[in-house]
Amino acid sequence: MPQKLAILGSTGSIGVQTLDIVRSHPEQFEVVTLTAHRNWQLLAQQAREFDADSAVIADESLYPQLKEALAHTDIKVYAGSEAVVQAVENSTVDTVVNALVGYAGMMPTLKAVQHGKKVALANKESLVTAGELIMKTALENNAPILPVDSEHSAIFQSLAGECSPLKRIIITCSGGAFRNVPREELAAKTVEEALRHPQWNMGAKITVDSATLVNKGFEVIEARWLFDTPADRIDVIIHPQSIIHSLVEFEDGALKAQLGLPDMHIPISYALTYPYREPFDTTARFSFLDHPELTFEPADREKFPALDIAYDCLRRGGSAACTMNGANDVAVDAFLRHRCAYPHIVGAIEYALGNADFTPAPAAEDLALANQQARRLATEYLQSKQTQWKHS
Repeated sequence: MPQKLAILGSTGSIGVQTLDIVRSHPEQFEVVTLTAHRNWQLLAQQAREFDADSAVIADESLYPQLKEALAHTDIKVYAGSEAVVQAVENSTVDTVVNALVGYAGMMPTLKAVQHGKKVALANKESLVTAGELIMKTALENNAPILPVDSEHSAIFQSLAGECSPLKRIIITCSGGAFRNVPREELAAKTVEEALRHPQWNMGAKITVDSATLVNKGFEVIEARWLFDTPADRIDVIIHPQSIIHSLVEFEDGALKAQLGLPDMHIPISYALTYPYREPFDTTARFSFLDHPELTFEPADREKFPALDIAYDCLRRGGSAACTMNGANDVAVDAFLRHRCAYPHIVGAIEYALGNADFTPAPAAEDLALANQQARRLATEYLQSKQTQWKHS
């Protein structure tokens, strides 16, 4: 029987690459539901190609366009964030590929594991904002969560078959667009410069998060929950070539790592087909002779303070990381719209964390409130800086 998929965020980078894999192995997968935020044109095209049962556009204002585009098909059309959540509850869905961006991905992940679905998780914000709640719910409902992020997939692959506990996780980091930029020059960096990631081709939001190292901080939090490992046993190291995707260390001193060229098809495929590996002909093959040097360096925590902020949120627990995520969402959106300077992203995070309420053991409704409050505080901070920045 083919694995029946709901792909959330099918028009984004991860969603498109997931459909590449489905296209290569049509006998193994059946697309039940596809969702997108605003790209109704590509969503309609995908829904027709893969004969999906339903298509969901999160932006309700675009429902008429999607409905018209699929008018002469049997594909059911829905709109709104609630419809995205309801898509994962469909009894015919076996696996939810969550490739949504930001806090919007949290509730679909929670609902999926509540219904015992397998989740191929690319939305790191799910575990950043609600890691304890989601992992507890997944365990209670025997719902597997398989990582799609390249770093966490590497850790997962390195742990496969091991019976002994790990001692340490080492998450590698390319360093983002500003790895070699002096600290004093960061304030003048533009959106266009931040989006020039040296290794990966990703969406705009995650590329900016890579430039600030917020993304790496979030990956530390995600690793804590996925692999039940405390913060003091998770390290970050800069590896500019992005060949070693992450490592694990065991008590006997042995290290295991997963290597390969930067290509998200590999972790996506592994999450879908685990414990098996399926061939994918277009994946480039790594050659050591083409990469004679692999280098490593420490992360500059003074230049990239977001990394230590994430560690602090992880140690505090509760609603802290949710506050960080909400503030970052607002600040990155403002930066991408040329409405704030690059340093204001971390500034907004610090302001929100310094002024937000803290809930030590939040339920889903508490996290929703924390997210809303963080967004208000970040907006307040950015508005206070906007006039000053425009005239600087």
